[in-house]
Parts: sequence; structure tokens; C-alpha cells
Amino acid sequence: MRLFCSMVTPVKNIIFDLGGVLINLNYQLTRKAFENLGVQDFDAFYTQHAANPLFENLEVGAIEPEAFYEALREATGLTLSNSQIETAWNAMLLDFPAERLEWLSQIKNKYNIYLFSNTNAIHYNAFIHIYRQLAPQLGLNTQFEHFFKKAYYSHTLGQRKPEVAAFEAVIRDANLDPAQTLFIDDTLSNIEGAQKAGLQTLFLSGDLTVLDLGL
Repeated sequence: MRLFCSMVTPVKNIIFDLGGVLINLNYQLTRKAFENLGVQDFDAFYTQHAANPLFENLEVGAIEPEAFYEALREATGLTLSNSQIETAWNAMLLDFPAERLEWLSQIKNKYNIYLFSNTNAIHYNAFIHIYRQLAPQLGLNTQFEHFFKKAYYSHTLGQRKPEVAAFEAVIRDANLDPAQTLFIDDTLSNIEGAQKAGLQTLFLSGDLTVLDLGL
């Protein structure tokens, strides 16, 4: 369990990643679900660290879900329904641990907090549904974005991590001073991209969660 942090000056703003930081993920569940549908070598299409052009286009909003479903059928040569693909693709999305959401409710009173996630319209609808089912039990606002000054998603931003230009777009839109802004992610390439954009960074590795950060 290791914590890699580049913080050198006081932080006023925090940009959180979503998957693996706020919501639990299991990429292997999606791989297994697609393999069960007959998709061979799913890792050639998508992993935590890389995606082929079809999945990248989905994540930057260059194609709509319906076009994605059709293109995936063509790429795999399989006759799969939209529903089968959607269910397999969303299998990686697990849960929002209640303690992380409660922590987030407190941390937003101390820092200006933002979200920047590589995601897509299919996953967005799924994790918003997961959150809305849990929020009333915790007495939280049912609008997920209420935690943040602003939430940035790759499929609406039109750019994705780890591209430096993507981080710069967020910095400009939110009018942030990179030197006073901390970016937290569990993917090293995204951390490296953020550093090139001048952000302070914190890499969540191993079993660490945001609850271990002492912010």
C-alpha cells in the first residue's frame, strides 16, 4: 500500500477522479461478461489503462451509444442486442461506499472540489442510477453533482485523460490555479498527464482510499 503525492504548496482546490476513487470498479467483471457473450480477447478492446479507438470515441462523445453498439457488433462479428452489450459494459460499476460519500460531504466544506472522469453516456446513466438509489438512505441530495463545484466528464468535454489538453480545458473552465489544485486518481498515466498540466497530484495505489488521505 503506497501513496504517491506531489503536493508542495497549500491546496485550495481538489479534482477527483470517479472510478476507483469514489465509486468501486471491477474491470474483470466487464471482461468476463463480454467473454460470456462470446467476445474473444476483450482486453484488446478495453482495459483500465488503454482503449481502442471505438471505446475512445465513446468516451469523448464522438459516437452515440447506438452507434457504439452497432460498431461493436461489427467488430466482434456477434449478434448481440443493445441490452446485452449495455449490461456487460456496465458490469464493472459496483457501488459508492457510504463512508466515501459522507466524507465527500465534509471535504467540500474545506476545499473547492471538482470531478474529472473518463466516462461515457452509458456508464454515466448507470452510475447516476446507482447513486440515486443510495442517496436517500444516507440523507444525501439525490443529485450526484451537488458534491462538486462542477463535474467534468470526458464524453461531454470532448477530451479524455491523460491528455494534457484535457486537464488544461478543465483548468481554464473552472478558472483554477494549477499550483493550488490537487488532482487525485488511481491511474498512473492520468497522474502523469496532470503533472504536465501543472497540477499537484496524488496517486491512489493498492488498497488506499480517499479516507486514508488525511485531507
